[in-house]
Amino acid sequence: MGFLSSLLGILGFGIGIPVGLLVGYFLFIYFEPRDVKDPIIRTLSELDSNALDDVLSEIPLWVKSPDYDRVDWMNRFIFYMWPYLNKAICRTIRCMAAPIFAEYIGKFQIQSIEFETLTLGTLPPIIHGIKVYETNENALVIEPAVRWAGNCNITLVLKLLSLQITVQLVDIQIFATPRITLKPLVPTFPCFSSIILSLMEKPHVDFGMKVLGGDIMAIPGFYHFVQEIIKKQIAILYLWPQILEISILDGSIGAANKPVGILHVRVVRALKLMKMDFLGTSDPYVKLRLSGERLPAKKTTVKMRNLNPEWNEAFKLIVKDPESQVLQLHVYDWDKVGTHDKLGMQVVPLRSLVPHEAKEFTLDLLKNTNPNDPQNKKQRGKIMVVLTFNPFKEDNNRFSGHLDIYSRKESDTSMLYEDVHFSEAGLLLVIVHGANDVEGKHHNNPYAMVLYKGEKKKTKLKKKTRDPYWNEEFQFMLDEAPLNEKIYIEVISKQTGIGFRRKESLGHVHINLTDVVNNGRTNEKYHLINSKNGVIHIEMRWNKI
Repeated sequence: MGFLSSLLGILGFGIGIPVGLLVGYFLFIYFEPRDVKDPIIRTLSELDSNALDDVLSEIPLWVKSPDYDRVDWMNRFIFYMWPYLNKAICRTIRCMAAPIFAEYIGKFQIQSIEFETLTLGTLPPIIHGIKVYETNENALVIEPAVRWAGNCNITLVLKLLSLQITVQLVDIQIFATPRITLKPLVPTFPCFSSIILSLMEKPHVDFGMKVLGGDIMAIPGFYHFVQEIIKKQIAILYLWPQILEISILDGSIGAANKPVGILHVRVVRALKLMKMDFLGTSDPYVKLRLSGERLPAKKTTVKMRNLNPEWNEAFKLIVKDPESQVLQLHVYDWDKVGTHDKLGMQVVPLRSLVPHEAKEFTLDLLKNTNPNDPQNKKQRGKIMVVLTFNPFKEDNNRFSGHLDIYSRKESDTSMLYEDVHFSEAGLLLVIVHGANDVEGKHHNNPYAMVLYKGEKKKTKLKKKTRDPYWNEEFQFMLDEAPLNEKIYIEVISKQTGIGFRRKESLGHVHINLTDVVNNGRTNEKYHLINSKNGVIHIEMRWNKI
């Protein structure tokens, strides 16, 4: 009986399935449902607040805000580079964490701390849009909207006494809008000296944490507590206006173009110079300059037929790196025809000076700076100079004492003069960045001319352009602050070929210097007078001594 019932069951199952499928097929084909309604389509404005928030959170920023640009190419680049970026970032994290972990080993009975696994996963961050800001500063400012829902796996192993505690971080989600500033821009690869990071709003950070295999984020109330603590700490450290600055290039590279003070040089006299002329005399003069400078050397007057000349002439030189720069002194014999004969030279390292203190040097003249050259043993005479290094007020703290302990062979006449203070003296820096929409009637080969107190300086000429970019710096050393004074800047086009109209003014501007004295710095674009749409970009700095 049992066998018969089993056989009938198998036959019923084998026959019932085909029959059921056949009947269902015909019902699906020949019977059409009549209660199907078209879906209701509503505009976004008709949705309630919760539904609207759910939809808007998924829309990329380049759709919601026209200021943000799509960067699909960058996302593809990151996607293909992510396996290598993952390894590089993880290697950097290990190197940075090693000294931090080492500080805790031996304390609180901790025997070791190390990463068991460290990977950021296979899912790269996605940039939903990027905004680039226009600024007058010598910097590039970008603001990307970054979202990262990664499948990372970071496991930290802590050995405490005989226990081994594992802490695992998984499933990190970060939504942030950082502001990234690359500044200052310099002509050295990668063309910026530092990266400055700042968050424009509190970021969203979510992650899972397991301790000894248990998910502690599942503890009621603990998840919300951790979220608030993280957001608060990040806001304290990095929320604008707080910043994180990461140096890319050596600080000396970026600072090499920044003056830090003025060297006052008084060339007093020379003694027992060599006889170079036919009649047993010389016509000496002195050229002086600082190492590393491209500016023309300063010159004294020529003292005719004199082997013990007295000049007592003062000069001012701009100092950019007093710890490495040296003052180069070259004494020449002036000749009416041919090249001038060299009588001797000497150098004075600026690190041997004390700021704001005048120091006299009486130096033996040498043929060159090679100590092994036997010709340096020949008597070439002496030169006496008085040097005073006056750093700018903003750099006084850097040079509060001796620049260096430096011993030098000098005569017994070396002495210290009274401190020299120039309360109103300073350096005016004028940086001509560029111009836009300058157009001449006959040609467009613009250059900029800066005129102040009869001193005229010019930028390089740019051929066939209405938007020249010069980025040239000019320096004016002044004995007093230029309050209620103006500087004249003109853009001029010069014909490069042969023609009647050699020069043509493309516009000019008078800039009041009061603001730069009061604020220390200005960075503005000025509309050119007698120009239809011309604009010139000028940055100025006033450094007090």
